[in-house]
Amino acid sequence: MSFLFPSQNVLHQSFYSPLSPRTRANPAVTKATPYQARPELYMAYSVVDDAKNKAQKLSAEAQQEFNKASQTAPKQLELYTPTFYAAATFGGLLACGLTHTAVTPLDLVKCRRQVDSKLYKGNFQAWGLIFRQEGFRGIFTGWSPTFFGYSVQGAFKYGWYEYFKKTYSDLAGPENAYKYKTLLYLTASASAEFLADIALCPLEAVKVRMQTSIPPPYKGTIDGISKITATEGWGGLYKGLYPLWGRQIPYTMMKFASFETIVEMIYGRLPGKKSDYGKGAQTAVSFTAGYLAGIACAIVSHPADVMVSKLNANRKAGEGFGAAVARNYRDIGFTGLWNGLPVRIVMIGTLTGLQWMIYDYFKMFMGFPTTGGAAPPEKK
Repeated sequence: MSFLFPSQNVLHQSFYSPLSPRTRANPAVTKATPYQARPELYMAYSVVDDAKNKAQKLSAEAQQEFNKASQTAPKQLELYTPTFYAAATFGGLLACGLTHTAVTPLDLVKCRRQVDSKLYKGNFQAWGLIFRQEGFRGIFTGWSPTFFGYSVQGAFKYGWYEYFKKTYSDLAGPENAYKYKTLLYLTASASAEFLADIALCPLEAVKVRMQTSIPPPYKGTIDGISKITATEGWGGLYKGLYPLWGRQIPYTMMKFASFETIVEMIYGRLPGKKSDYGKGAQTAVSFTAGYLAGIACAIVSHPADVMVSKLNANRKAGEGFGAAVARNYRDIGFTGLWNGLPVRIVMIGTLTGLQWMIYDYFKMFMGFPTTGGAAPPEKK
């Protein structure tokens, strides 16, 4: 009757354990036998093999996706295309509009001290007095024309600067463009600022009148433009255009030329190339170079800045530009042209540093390299 009962070998092959010493000693027994063909009776092989096959399949798919991702490099956007100029324009709008609005309290005190140097003894004393007389809103007097005016100016300035830098560089040729790069920066920035100030001037006139008159004569930007054009015509918005050019063009020339030069000097003294550094390091270089450039900008353009404030505040109707400048100069003298300089150095240094940091970070966000630090052209 032994044929009715399975042998020991059959029992072992049907109900073996992979952990048993006998199985480990005989690893060749791995395939299912005919007695294990029914998965509902013998689940061990079916479950293990199914899990093993799924794991191998997932692993192969994951490896394939990884190889595909590692082989796909991020696309580099081409410079000097409509997309590039649009990015430069919008980046300039953000950089200038936000930063100038943020320092409105400093600008308010600076403008009032330029018009009347005896009005306040210091910044904190001025802010405390303004807060007590006009409330917290008074500290930000003129923020609206500041935001709109310098947003437009920043868009024009940075967008046109990139355009003129490319245009003048192409006219000069690669070797001359690199050899006379400082002259290239100066001419490109002057051309850009000339156009930007035409857009800025009407809003700058509203801002200065709101900040230098106590109490402010206008409720906001639209109200100021309406009242000025109603009494003085559209020419009233451009009373300060010439001194604005006299202030902003030297300021921007110094801002862009010194920034590009300082950035190149910084990367020239750092190990490796500019492309070896990440976004954080490159934006830190942009802020540092921008702050140092801003100090030089403030000193160069301050006398014209004082005269802009004076002319917008007290230029008489029908008075010629030269006569107005001469009259104001007689009133304040040479030393009066430097009223508020320490405040402006702090304001412009911080302002310029933040502007370059925001502008360059936005360019990187859009897929373009930061400004400055370009390598010399290859010699043929």
